[in-house]
Amino acid sequence: MVERKTLETSVKVELNLDGQGDAQVSTGIAFLDHMLGALAKHSLIDLKVQAEGLRSPDDHHIVEDVAITLGKALSQCLGKKGGIRRFGAAMVPMDEALAEVALDVSGRGHLTFHGSFVHGSIGDMASDMVPHFLESLALNGGLTIHVVRLYGRMDHHKAEALFKALGLALAEAVLVEPRLKGGIPSQKGVIE
Repeated sequence: MVERKTLETSVKVELNLDGQGDAQVSTGIAFLDHMLGALAKHSLIDLKVQAEGLRSPDDHHIVEDVAITLGKALSQCLGKKGGIRRFGAAMVPMDEALAEVALDVSGRGHLTFHGSFVHGSIGDMASDMVPHFLESLALNGGLTIHVVRLYGRMDHHKAEALFKALGLALAEAVLVEPRLKGGIPSQKGVIE
């Protein structure tokens, strides 16, 4: 379990990389809960998130701190990254929307985001929090994430396709590759 407590939020995250995609998520932001549930389901990572805003005028601090804590928990679970595939990519349609994500468990946090949202919010979450969540996750999880394509008419469908694609890419990247025999998937011999 990884915990993050600030004057603004209190967040607890538990992960099981060898799970079945079960999610128990309570952030106080229904749309974020929905997206984290999609991420867990399609990554096959069991995810428990308990978060509350202590002094927060909007959704920014919760979204950011959940992503920070989730990234740190993921990094902690992966340890030295021995034996994992490291790379993953997925393209997911959701009705008229399409999202494509490529991911590298590189040890170097980076986000490239090609896409946009039409409206200022999706449900009860500001739409600009979607790329901010991904950036905070990438920086704290040591992930390089590229949102290669994101389009559609409905912002909800675009965001949901994106989180599902991220989940599928993550599932592929953290999968243990038996032929590596526990070795680090890097020519440097280390991922940090």
